[in-house]
Amino acid sequence: MQNSQYQNIVNLLKKELKPALGCTEPIAVAIASAKAKETLGKLPEKIKVFVSGNIFKNGMGVLIPGTKFTGLDYAAALGVTCGNSELGLEVLKNIDSNSINVSEQLVNDHKITVEVKENVDKLYIETICYFKNDCSRVIIEQRHTNIVKVEHNEKILFEKEISTTKTSKETDTQLSVKKIYDFITNVDIADIEFLLEGAEMNKKIALEGIKGDYGLQVGKKIFKNIDRKILLDGLLTHTMGYTAAASDARMGGCPYPAMSNSGSGNQGITTFVPVIVVAKHLNKSKEILLRALALSNLISIHIKKNIGQLSALCGIVPASTGASCGITYLLGGTYNNIVYSIKNMTGSIVGMICDGAKPACALKVSAGVNSAIQAALLSIDDIATPKSDGIIDDDVEKTIINISKIATDGMNETDKLILNIMSNK
Repeated sequence: MQNSQYQNIVNLLKKELKPALGCTEPIAVAIASAKAKETLGKLPEKIKVFVSGNIFKNGMGVLIPGTKFTGLDYAAALGVTCGNSELGLEVLKNIDSNSINVSEQLVNDHKITVEVKENVDKLYIETICYFKNDCSRVIIEQRHTNIVKVEHNEKILFEKEISTTKTSKETDTQLSVKKIYDFITNVDIADIEFLLEGAEMNKKIALEGIKGDYGLQVGKKIFKNIDRKILLDGLLTHTMGYTAAASDARMGGCPYPAMSNSGSGNQGITTFVPVIVVAKHLNKSKEILLRALALSNLISIHIKKNIGQLSALCGIVPASTGASCGITYLLGGTYNNIVYSIKNMTGSIVGMICDGAKPACALKVSAGVNSAIQAALLSIDDIATPKSDGIIDDDVEKTIINISKIATDGMNETDKLILNIMSNK
């Protein structure tokens, strides 16, 4: 592997893995609102928020960390009362009781409106803040922290061209399963040691999910049912329990950050926690753990880049596929076994819909982890879902392209229908 390509992959990992405090769609609204307030220079009297359908869908049911609030109106309110746009996905790090009270008042006084905007990118947020005759406007597009326009009283202060094609640097970083495998088997461990930060972060939120009563308590109840002797006390249940507990905490307003993957905390939880649990069970070294974590995260990033940041396909599909590959590596799997894991996962949970960010995401996380371990165990015995089955292809890259076609071309109408159902409940 060329040095430039090697460094690009290291940089890609660092770019796609970021600490995030709270579900990233409402947090992205908070970032836009915080920047608009900073541009205005004062607390606004009125706020208008326009978002894509996917942002709206993912902001309806999830708790904002440190509060009992759900909804993009509260996310916008907190963005202007305590947000710091420079903190990125940790924009609400400085939340306190006063900002919560002021935010609640803004929402109760109907000072904030949120509307869905048609014919925009799937990840689109536009926040306009008003104070008397002054106004500011901020637009985020394509990525959760990607501010593309800042205006004050209709004067453009900052504008970034929206990329519709891949830059040469992105082209250089184009991944394949073979490139990823070659990278993780040869990488200097010092270059990926930063992954330990994500491991500790996501382990901490998993333990908090077991300790507290967050969300649906999916993970906590798995361990309770182990104690009741209803579920077996083994690697499968432990891995499902810890990973689901982390999602419970994240979706339930836990004030701890998670290391996200591709802009999603649940995806980061799913690429990290199962690999950590299995590595501990197998008594693997730090070096092997780091290589497995790099594999898990890069496979997820690779699949996600084909699908796009937001779609009707649940992000647990690429994330748990990455986890399955990481687990396969921990079990001593070769490149071929990792390919088998991807094919087995494709034959398993592809088609799982995204119907918004919410506490029930922990159920999908749990299901994804179950499939990930099952797929890995089959692959280690050289069993792979054959080409004759469904959307599987002999070529693993074509299989991944087929997943992306399902997620994009195939599920656009599904996405609209999900949003329509959710909006009319």
